[in-house]
Order: sequence, then C-alpha cells, then structure tokens
Amino acid sequence: MIVAGEASGDKHGASLARALTKLHPSGKIEMFGSGGQEMREAGVETLVDARTVAIIGVPEIARALGSLYRAYRTLLAAARARRPDAVVLIDWPDFNLRLAKRLHREGFKVIYYISPQIWAWRKYRVRAIRRSVDRMLVILPFEEEFYRREGVQVEYVGHPLTGVARVTTSREEFTRRHGLDPSRPIIALLPGSRAKEIHYHLPAMIDAARRVRDRLPDLALAESVRAEAAGTGPAAAKLPRGQSATGSAQFVLPLASTIDRRRIEGLIQAAGADLTIGITVIEGDTYNALGHADIAVVASGTATVEAALVDTPMVIVYRGSLVNWLLIRPLIRLDTFGMVNLIAGERIVPELIQYKVTGERIASEIMGILSDQPRLRHMKAGLERVRELVYAGEISASERAAASVMQVAGGAS
Repeated sequence: MIVAGEASGDKHGASLARALTKLHPSGKIEMFGSGGQEMREAGVETLVDARTVAIIGVPEIARALGSLYRAYRTLLAAARARRPDAVVLIDWPDFNLRLAKRLHREGFKVIYYISPQIWAWRKYRVRAIRRSVDRMLVILPFEEEFYRREGVQVEYVGHPLTGVARVTTSREEFTRRHGLDPSRPIIALLPGSRAKEIHYHLPAMIDAARRVRDRLPDLALAESVRAEAAGTGPAAAKLPRGQSATGSAQFVLPLASTIDRRRIEGLIQAAGADLTIGITVIEGDTYNALGHADIAVVASGTATVEAALVDTPMVIVYRGSLVNWLLIRPLIRLDTFGMVNLIAGERIVPELIQYKVTGERIASEIMGILSDQPRLRHMKAGLERVRELVYAGEISASERAAASVMQVAGGAS
C-alpha cells in the first residue's frame, strides 16, 4: 500500500512502484493506495485520487475535512481487507501520521518515505513517528542524524530526483516542440502543485512576467555596453544559457500532475496574459522546460530541488492566506524556507515569502540576477554543491527505498 497526497509524492510514489516491481522475484506486485496519474501509470491502483486531497492551510483543511475523512476511511478499509505486506506513506504528514498511528496499532508494517520537515517546525511529532513508524527513509543528508538521535529507525536513501530530473532534449528540439523561439530568453513559472498555491502565486508571477518581458533585451544591451567599456568582450553580455537575447522573453509554465490544465489556462486567460505575454503551458515535459529556462520563479517545495538538479537559477516564492501565515509562522524555527537553501546551509537563492510575493519584487530579483554575473556565478556554484550533497551513489534513491521496503515487508533476504 502506497499513500501520497500531492504532485511530488505522486512522482516519488511512481518511481518507488517501478523499483518495487523490478525487485519482486515474480516481477509482479500488487500495489494500491492514494496518488495521481504518475502512480497509476506505474501500476498503482489509486483508490483515492491525489487531486481531491491536495490541500494546504488550516482553513482549507477545515473546509475539506469531509473529503479527507472519506479518504482516510477508504484507505483504512482497503488495508484491512487486502492486508498489504507493508504500508509506505509518502510525505503528506497531517494525513499520513494519523493513518500511521491507526495502521501500526493494527499490526501493519509502516514505512515512512520522505520525512515531514519536523526538524523545521512541530518537532514534537517525532514522538508519534517513533511510536508508529517501523522505518523512516529520508532523502536529505542531515535528516539521518536527526532521526537517529531521536531513537527512530532511519535510513538515508538519497534524493529520489537525482538522476531523474535531467534535460533529455536539445534547446532547439524543445522550443520547436512547444512553438518557442530558441534565440529568445525563456523564463519558467512554477506556481505550485495545489489549487491554493496557484491562487496565491500565479497572479504575482503573471505581473512579474509583464514587468520583465520587454526589459530583457535592454538588459542584454546594457551588459554588452558595460562589457565593451570594461574591455572584457561580448562574452560577458551573454545570458546564462548563452543564447541570443534578441526579442522579448518567453514564459513557460510546466504543469504539475495534480493541476487541471483547463484551470491554469482559464486563469491565464482571465488575466489577459495569453494575449499580452504569451505564457505557454507545458504538460509532461517539466525537466526540459526547467533545464532550458534562463531563470525560473518557483514555489517553495520539491520543484526548487528539481531546478537545482538541472542547473537553473531561480527565485523562490511562497505565499499563503493571512490566517495560515499568522498561525504557522511562529512555529517555524528556521529563518530560511527554500529546500535548496536548507540543503546548501546558506541562502544561495533569493526567497520572497508572504508579503514580499509581488510582481514588482519578483521582477526585480529576476533582473538583478541576470544583470549581475558574479551573483549568478555564486548561485550556480551553490546549486552545484546542492547536487553533490543529495547524490548518494550510482544506485537511485527509489531503488534504495524499494530494497528497504522489501526488507521490512519480509520480501528480501
């Protein structure tokens, strides 16, 4: 049984499912639970669709208690009826920790894959994990020591996106496939994988796109003038990917698997951005969209690691409702939010949180990064360090996690 509740969990659950299938002696394994399209394609029977439960925020969760409770009862009943050899819970802590408590009490073997960020806030939840989880599989290096110190059976498996998040096509092929111009700058917009994240992030991103669109050619020209004046030659004026900066910027929006395309396109059209800016919605090609972007604006979360793995400079944003911010901010013990900054141990990427998430601030950060070569080099060096830190060897994280799951389930020697 595999339980995921949002887009990144769906992605990791699918990779785990494929790895489990390869490991099973017969090559066949029955998998069911909660997830999205990627898990279904990997052979998981999704009794609960992640799109119906991908919810964040205290008021939002309160309003969705009915659907969350139905999902909980559905999964609990399925576990009791089908008696899986192991239950793998992926992230989604507010739901999964409750499910873990009940299932462990009823004798199921519970593995938690991808830790809740309890080292950042609500550390008290480690007690529940210690009681209800047979093995914690972590994906960040520092998490292993944290859990071991707390008396939790833990294994570091590496980050599941390492080796998966990569560019697989040339810039020319990517732009031809999506009707873009390879000679013009590309800016990627990733507003998140939940409806509320889209609600709070996309309008500011669209506003930033309007502000940036016609300024990048001027930026490149100014850089060229400064480079020639300094005697350093035209190479200093190149944008990060080295392409021509003729013409205005192009914007791509890689679509998360839990978000309906029609919803995103409707929001873009309602803002008039389809006509005035030209935002191209891209489905099923996220890593190439990120990898060929000169810079990305990314909602805080897994997507920031994806951008780091394909070496794309970024601006991290995160905004929620005022109620959520006032309730949750006092509980957070960290001064930085972005996952890449937490992994690096320093703020290598700018973060715009809550009140700072405005089109003007996002546009200012984009222009500031692209016009400051030393800053850009420092950021890219930091992203390289992140890639080194999350790399755990030639065996993928999903394969390591699958082997551990099989061991706990009693299906491996």
